[in-house]
Amino acid sequence: MGWGPDPIWSDSKISSFEPANLSKECSKVTVTIDPKTAAEYLIPGQYVQVRANEETTPLFLAITSPPAASVPTFDFLIKITDGNSWISEKDAVVESVQVSQVLGGGFPIAKELASVTEVTNVLLFAAGSGIAPIAAAIESGDLQTSGGSRTGKLYYGVRTEDDLCFVDQFPAWKEAGIEVVPVLSKPGDGWTGRKGYVQNALEEDGVTDAKTTGALLCGMKEMAVAVTEALTKAGVVEGRVLTNF
Repeated sequence: MGWGPDPIWSDSKISSFEPANLSKECSKVTVTIDPKTAAEYLIPGQYVQVRANEETTPLFLAITSPPAASVPTFDFLIKITDGNSWISEKDAVVESVQVSQVLGGGFPIAKELASVTEVTNVLLFAAGSGIAPIAAAIESGDLQTSGGSRTGKLYYGVRTEDDLCFVDQFPAWKEAGIEVVPVLSKPGDGWTGRKGYVQNALEEDGVTDAKTTGALLCGMKEMAVAVTEALTKAGVVEGRVLTNF
């Protein structure tokens, strides 16, 4: 498919399905996988290919759940489109799927952001379903924000408040040291939070101490480019702006 090595398929089953947000434009799907595949998932931000059968065009899906080899399931956040109803829409979802080996290098957190003395603040940026690998990074504990020696902030951009995913996990993320800042591009009249796009929110807030800041980002190319440029201009060390692609 042009991304990484050829997939090696294993048979898997969809074990749970539920809407991921109030707008029901995204679905949360849990797939029971081969334990060997679970053991391959080591770094938040890695992905797999998933297909219903040989006739189905594979989807490239970032794993939303954190790495845990002892748990033979992967969670996925899937934006509903015309071509993926077999896994994203309740009335059409299939029972069995095929999942590839774990692919990609993920976010190189351990390599670039390991030292809490050199990196005391982590900024996270996600747009739309790009929140999936960011959620995995938060849930993994690899960001080391729960001890109080490192701060974290997530700028999360969607269109409307109903498009937000993982809302029920925001309190736990806050408890773990991650402040969540929703940014809506098409807010309703009652919205009192941030408006526009995550790159605008970053420009408005600035970076307090760029030399000790690291960042993770995932989302649309325009957002990724704009955020990267803003962070670099502010003085964030280039190698500390991490993507999973």
